[in-house]
Amino acid sequence: MTQEENLAQALALCNEAVVLRLVREKLDAGVSAQDILAECNRGMIELGDRFNREECFLPDLMFGGMNMKQVMAELAPHLGVGQNVPARATAVMGTVQFDVHDIGKDIVVMMLRGAGFEVVDLGVDVPPTRFVEAIQKHRPAVVGMSLLLTTCFKSVANTVEAIHQAGLRPGVKIMVGGAAASDMLAQNTGCDFYGKTAVDGLKYACQAAGIG
Repeated sequence: MTQEENLAQALALCNEAVVLRLVREKLDAGVSAQDILAECNRGMIELGDRFNREECFLPDLMFGGMNMKQVMAELAPHLGVGQNVPARATAVMGTVQFDVHDIGKDIVVMMLRGAGFEVVDLGVDVPPTRFVEAIQKHRPAVVGMSLLLTTCFKSVANTVEAIHQAGLRPGVKIMVGGAAASDMLAQNTGCDFYGKTAVDGLKYACQAAGIG
């Protein structure tokens, strides 16, 4: 098994000590921070696949996200000028208006940041106007909406409509997730994608933003 495979596997298995040791060894050996980050992203995808196969649980996803924060802290000094670093992709995330639940959203936010996104987290109970303002200001590749309550279906529709009315819809991909979300909700409200799990959201966002 190669060193690269070891790093991805360590991250997928939430082995914090091994992850950090391998990251530091790679940096000392002259491996680029971008290559290390790409391998860690593959490890996070594998962690998500393990979750989908019921080989691990929700706390493991959260721990994986925290591991990636530590990795990013190690890599940050090496992701500067002179490494031909591509522009960071941006995502806007929020729980829709009248819903105050955030654990699912927070997991997606952690995983997106681990994959190299700059995430603008709007929090909970976010009205359509705040989504619009964030899109206008940050020009994200992806917007994610979360909801736990079925009573908030209209909030999703209102947000998508507000984005349309502001003339911003063509330039952004919209994904929706959470316990109350579904493919049907995404289709009926004009969203581009429904993510059943945080990993689905991560994979879609990476694809939409061109992050490998």
